[in-house]
Amino acid sequence: MALMAILVTGAAGFIGAHVCRALHARGEAVVGLDNYNDYYDPRLKRDRVAALCPEVEIRALDLGDREGLAALFDAVRPARVIHLAAQAGVRYSLHHPHAYVHSNLVGFVNLLELCRHRGVQHLVYASSSSVYGDSAVPPFSEDQRVDKPRSLYAATKIANELMAHTYAHLYGLRATGLRFFTVYGPWGRPDMAPLLFARAVLAGRPIEVFNHGRMRRDFTFIGDIVAGVLGALDRAVDEDPPHAVFNLGNHTPVELERFIAVIEQAAGRPARKVYQDMQPGDMIETMADTTRAHAAFGFTPSTPIEAGLPQVVAWCRDYFGADA
Repeated sequence: MALMAILVTGAAGFIGAHVCRALHARGEAVVGLDNYNDYYDPRLKRDRVAALCPEVEIRALDLGDREGLAALFDAVRPARVIHLAAQAGVRYSLHHPHAYVHSNLVGFVNLLELCRHRGVQHLVYASSSSVYGDSAVPPFSEDQRVDKPRSLYAATKIANELMAHTYAHLYGLRATGLRFFTVYGPWGRPDMAPLLFARAVLAGRPIEVFNHGRMRRDFTFIGDIVAGVLGALDRAVDEDPPHAVFNLGNHTPVELERFIAVIEQAAGRPARKVYQDMQPGDMIETMADTTRAHAAFGFTPSTPIEAGLPQVVAWCRDYFGADA
């Protein structure tokens, strides 16, 4: 088992737990890693693991712990690594910059070094649509420049791509970066708009609508993202170039007002909207060009918000109760 194991970092996170579940379901040997930090309630992370992937062993470990990480690699000997651990959140990065340096930069180079020295065949790692920043022209293509990020979070993700590119070309480490576009679904992150809005509408609390609703997001359902992660993982490791980056998005940007309307319909009650100015670090529109991912591993997202958001509302009602 250990010789063929897949190591998943951030395994108790939203995307990580769903990926672990899918890998286990297809018979893979999976070992997870997560530091269970308090960026949001660790109880949600543990409940998520218990519900989605209870059969997967998840070690409590921080990527900044070089010795602990090395010991884990020596014990597991992963052939492939899916790196989803990161300090997430655009707005949080405005006030907690050191958390992003520790997790997204120091932690990532620790991981790269171990992948290099322990003979990992393929590293698949999470990037973000945030990298496109002020240079972006929808639809966002992987060939567009990404040198004008709007937040430190985005800057660390750009740095991750550059670091992985360097290790791929210097040391032959096969690496694939995935730029996720606003992922949502059951067991999602409570700091993101889908859960924030769904919970508030269910409880009758007001929601903050930034830029007065004049925003569009490429909301992408978790099931489509998981299919993309596994598709990227399964790419032949001898394909050129040694480092590649792909967009994983729905390719269908949605107006924020329409997004809220679908939540209202699923919740059976109107939203109390409080319109606000644009927040620092935010982007007005995101839209993924997924041509490259479709050609490389058949990525074909198929879940519209009308099918995905009711699942989020139902899960919120079930998990958080009547008051959400």
